[in-house]
Formats: sequence, C-alpha cells, structure tokens
Amino acid sequence: MVKQFHITITSLFLFSMASFVVILGSFTLKLLVSEGSSSCYPRLNRFSSPLTSSPYSYILCNFAFLSSPPHPPFNSSEPKTPPVLNDNDTRPHSVSDDRELKRRAASILETSCNPTPKVAFMFLSRGSLPLAPLWEKFFMGHEGLYSIYIHTSPEFIDEPPTTSVFYKRKIPSKPVHWGTASMVDAERRLLANALLDCANQRFVLLSEACIPLFNFTTVYNYLIKSRQSFIGSFDDPRVTGRGRYNKRMWPTVSLANWRKGSQWFEVNRNLAVEILSDEKYYPIFRNHCIPPCYVDEHYVPTLVNIMSPEVNSNRSITWVDWSKGGPHPKQYVRKDVSMALLNQVRKGFNCTYNGHTTSMCFLFARKFHPSTLEPLLRLAPALLNSMN
Repeated sequence: MVKQFHITITSLFLFSMASFVVILGSFTLKLLVSEGSSSCYPRLNRFSSPLTSSPYSYILCNFAFLSSPPHPPFNSSEPKTPPVLNDNDTRPHSVSDDRELKRRAASILETSCNPTPKVAFMFLSRGSLPLAPLWEKFFMGHEGLYSIYIHTSPEFIDEPPTTSVFYKRKIPSKPVHWGTASMVDAERRLLANALLDCANQRFVLLSEACIPLFNFTTVYNYLIKSRQSFIGSFDDPRVTGRGRYNKRMWPTVSLANWRKGSQWFEVNRNLAVEILSDEKYYPIFRNHCIPPCYVDEHYVPTLVNIMSPEVNSNRSITWVDWSKGGPHPKQYVRKDVSMALLNQVRKGFNCTYNGHTTSMCFLFARKFHPSTLEPLLRLAPALLNSMN
C-alpha cells in the first residue's frame, strides 16, 4: 500500500514537471518570436547594421533565415554588390579608391534594373555652390527623377542644411588643377559614382557657375527622350586645335581623329560606360596632352569621335560666351542679368534635336558670378515656370 502510494506521488511529480517544461518552453518561444519580429526582418537588408536588441533575437534570426546570409565584409573574397544610391540617400559616398570605385561601377552594369529613369546632375566645383538656391527651386517637387553628385576640393568640408537637396551629395574627391589631367580624373570619378545607381540614364556635367535655363520637366524630357548625347566635338584647324596635337600620341590617336570641344558634356548611360571603361586612349592623353594642350577640352571629344561618333550630336547643351576670346569665357555679374539675356540664349539659336530643327539648343548656361543669385532668384518664376 505504501509502495503504491509512493509510485502515485512520483508519477504526479513527473507529470507536473513535464507540464511545467512544456509551458515554460511555449512561453520562451513566444518571447523569442516576439522579440525577434522587429529585428529579424531588418537583417534581410544586406546593408543594415548588426543587431543589438537581444542576443536571443540575434540567434533566432541567424538560424531561422539561413537563406539570407549577412553582407560580406569589405575585404571578403566573396562577390560584393555595391549599394544603389538614389536622390533620397543622404549617406556620404564612401569609396575613395579610384580603382575600387571603377570596379564597383562596372559590376553594377551587369545587374537588371528597370526603375523610373533618372538624370544624374554632376557638379564639378572648387567649394560651395553659390547658386544653390536657384537650383533648389529647379529640383523642387521632382524627387525620384534626379540624382546629384558633387566633386569639390578635398579641403572643403562644409555641408548645406539637412533640408537641402545638396546635403551629403559630395563624393570622395581629390585635388583638381586647372589645365591638367586631374580635371578629367574628377569627371570620371563623378561618372563612376553616378553609374552605381542603375536608374541614372543621363549624365550631365555642370560647374558651380552654371544655371538652368528651363524648368526641370522641360530639361528632364529633353534629355530622357533624346536619341543622342551632347558633346561638343569638332576639328579645329587653328593652333588652339590641331596645333595642340602631340605626335607622340600616334598611332593610337591620329591627327585625323583629333577633336576639340567643351568639357561640359551630357551623355547617355552607354557612352558614360565607354568613357569610364577606356584604358586605351586615356593614358595617351594623360601622358602627352600637357599645356598648352588641355585634356578636358580634347579627351572626351576625341574619344567619342573614335568610338561612337554616331551617338553624338556634336554640340554642347551648356551655353557660354567665348566672343571676347582668351583662355576663359565671359563671366556674367549682377548688372548683366536680365530676362532678355536669358531668352536670347533660350530661343536665339537653331540646332537639330532627334532629326528636327529646334530653337531649344541650350538647357544650361555659364559662367554666372555669385553676385547674380539675387536677380536670378527674382527672375526664377518666369524662368522656371515656363515650358519654353
């Protein structure tokens, strides 16, 4: 009787312990799932930071979602996919090594991408953008249709307000000296950063002295719908053209292929890739085009003439006044700015666009001194609200 009583007590004890373990296990599982629900899914983002909320949720995530491995470290031998940057991405671009940047830009080309096409606005500037308030008005309300990249002097560290479209848009830059190959190095650096975003389909190079001549919608449609790129490229028989050719460039670059043009180009994605990928012609220019030969005036015009002349319109869409001659164009100051001047540039020329004659030949203009900002802002409603 006593023995049977002990057996009954022992059975009840074991049953109670088993029930307790089951209840405790269920509670623990609920806790882990609840705690992990807000932190597991972010780990599916390859660029999210490591989890810190709980060691239990970290374990649950790593063992529950083995099909989504974490992003490999930068020095990993595993293939790396560069992050896609867009106009709403305020993270600073972090790739400062030109070779690595070029490799990443090349790798993004192999990915499939069919988003809404964007225009990449690439600013080559010594420091700040004094005409930024005018550009702010130009970009306003068109988020998702543009990207901005700024190459400045490495010593320039100032940032615009966080509300500005130019906030955190500087790329890792290197010193640029006028008249040297470093100008083209900066242009290629801008192109490489812009190519990382597969949505960018058109790429326009601008300076801090440039202004828009039309509103964003007009500029966007003009570029996106164009069947050609816009690079000034012509055979200049004068000493400032053919006279700059160095015979040491032959036979890679011949005098017959030698061209001159404005450095302020606009290209489509395929041409941007060709410029960035070129390793045959650029070393020749870098080594043999030295002052009074200026690489930024000859490299891209000559390269396009050799490789893809059929895709180029042979004209620039950035207007500048060279009528006074000399090594630099006319600079406009406050007293020069008027709607008459702007309309003359906007409508006073004839050119070809997609096979048809048009008076809309220039979308941008330079060189505008910082003192022109106030009158330009005063004219902005008429300048940026009209369609033509």
